[in-house]
Amino acid sequence: MANTNIFVNLPVQDLDRSKEFYSRLGFTQNEQFSDENAACFVIEENSIYVMLLVKPFFAKFTDKELADTERTAAVITALSADTRQGVDDLADRALAAGGKHSKDPMEEGPMYGRSFQDPDGHLWEVMWMDPAALQNG
Repeated sequence: MANTNIFVNLPVQDLDRSKEFYSRLGFTQNEQFSDENAACFVIEENSIYVMLLVKPFFAKFTDKELADTERTAAVITALSADTRQGVDDLADRALAAGGKHSKDPMEEGPMYGRSFQDPDGHLWEVMWMDPAALQNG
């Protein structure tokens, strides 16, 4: 499939608070896909986006009850980093921007990762794998 983009759609309670959080992570807002009901943030140009939708607007796209992300988890959105320091940088920015600690850092052989929750309780994980391990595997 050529030119496939990923849009992660998240229901949010307070759109302005969420926009501030994702801006502080270093993601840029795409105004073309943003209005009073939603905001689009570019994670990786031409491939990965997060769509923040106020809960009543998000609810129009599903017949299911919205999850209470303070109590339940349905998905962990994982991103890769180019370096171990990149993992720490993004996780530290998330915590400084109002995100919550999710789990202790994970280190398993050549893999290193950290996780956090955004202000609405959505789970995120940032991972790095030592490139030398990929060549040997």
